[in-house]
Amino acid sequence: MSSTPANVATHTAGTVCDLVGNTPLVEIQRLREGVADGVKIYAKLEGFNPGGSVKDRAAWNMLKHGLDEGSLAPGKTILDSTSGNTGIALAMVGAALGFPVTLVMPANVSIERKRVVTAYGATPVYSDPLEGSDGALLMCREMYEAEPDKWFKPDQYFNEANPEAHFLTTGPEIWEQTDGAITHFVASIGTGGTVMGTGRYLKSQNKAVQVIAIEPDDAFHGIEGLKHMESSIVPGIFKEQELDSKIGVATDDAYDMVYDVAASEGMLVGQSSGAALCGALEVARQLDEGLLVVIFPDFGDRYLSTNLWMGWKNRKQTRKQ
Repeated sequence: MSSTPANVATHTAGTVCDLVGNTPLVEIQRLREGVADGVKIYAKLEGFNPGGSVKDRAAWNMLKHGLDEGSLAPGKTILDSTSGNTGIALAMVGAALGFPVTLVMPANVSIERKRVVTAYGATPVYSDPLEGSDGALLMCREMYEAEPDKWFKPDQYFNEANPEAHFLTTGPEIWEQTDGAITHFVASIGTGGTVMGTGRYLKSQNKAVQVIAIEPDDAFHGIEGLKHMESSIVPGIFKEQELDSKIGVATDDAYDMVYDVAASEGMLVGQSSGAALCGALEVARQLDEGLLVVIFPDFGDRYLSTNLWMGWKNRKQTRKQ
């Protein structure tokens, strides 16, 4: 297995978009209780993308398709719904390409996310926080239908350029970084683009690779950015029949894992990463040998003002008792 990940500092980029991808893998070495010695777990740190998350890949690919097809052209404004990370990615790429961006987000997304998208010059429109990402999706759809000539709508939940981004980049990177030794791929579900596209590429290289999706275990969860599929509008790009399994993770368990990853592995990540590692460990504990790669979609600095960290020491102590 390659010991040194790709280093984006070794080349000159034309724009920030050229820095998307080539994120490193890091081994999970301490959070391994109940995992056999023959099982290795690696996290792919998507926070190293220039916009800070895995969503940079999909945003850049969707906008490239729009430019190539002519549907994204001068005079258009980029419009989409988002729980945060895709919005940041679209705002970043839109700024780099010179297009205005309007984003529909639930009003309760973290203050850090709100500030970042506005720093890139994007215009936020806030939907009912109680309706979550589905409410933002529906409001965005209404805005588009009212003025279709004004907008270019990437439509991340139904645009095949979303999973294609991961088929073209995330999957090949993981295959190369593990020298083809990967046995299990684990990713949490937002739009489903990451798990679908990456899983398709890995299975094209080795049909035996297991693809596992992680979702919240309850409709009323607190894992920002993730979908509980049974109670949500299912994205058109998500094909559950292509998965080998799907695992539900409780919000408290995801939060606790975030705290443990920071304290034990030295990585401050978001709650979707905590959920993903919970699921990866559940899989790993059933194996005698294998190599698992789990996606950490972003870093945790954009959640420091949220419930994830409010009173976390007391909450963790209470759950241990």
